[in-house]
Amino acid sequence: GTHVHYDKKHLFKLAGEHQHYTPGAESAYIEWLGWRIKPQVCYDLRFPEWARNNHQSPYDLLLYVANWPEKRAHHWRSLLTARAIENQAYVAGLNIVGADGNGHVYVGDSTVVDFSGQILLHLHDQEMVATTSIEKAGMTEYRLKLPFLADSDL
Repeated sequence: GTHVHYDKKHLFKLAGEHQHYTPGAESAYIEWLGWRIKPQVCYDLRFPEWARNNHQSPYDLLLYVANWPEKRAHHWRSLLTARAIENQAYVAGLNIVGADGNGHVYVGDSTVVDFSGQILLHLHDQEMVATTSIEKAGMTEYRLKLPFLADSDL
């Protein structure tokens, strides 16, 4: 097989990440079982231009791994849905649960959203493994009926 890695593009300055890390400059894509997956990390969720699904590099699933705190949980849930709708792609957001060493609380809200913005799976304040089904044919048909991506600026 191949090895693919993604370096977080947007460093969270409020936590001082920019003092310890260098931002990534390249998007990454993973091909798996006929699906094209674009991984992202945490704060990247706030930057829709970085997640834009375009003709040069189309993807089917946008995958976020995050430490998104409870006090911004509404933003987390809203932005995951927005990324799914604007990119006509599935979005999976995996977030931590519990408290960290700095006293920040995380309620999870791990979520899978379909290409039209419908929530397929939502785990609030639960540390667990769960599954849901996604299917490519429905997404492809949706994109053909509503070809919004063809009108994008990219």
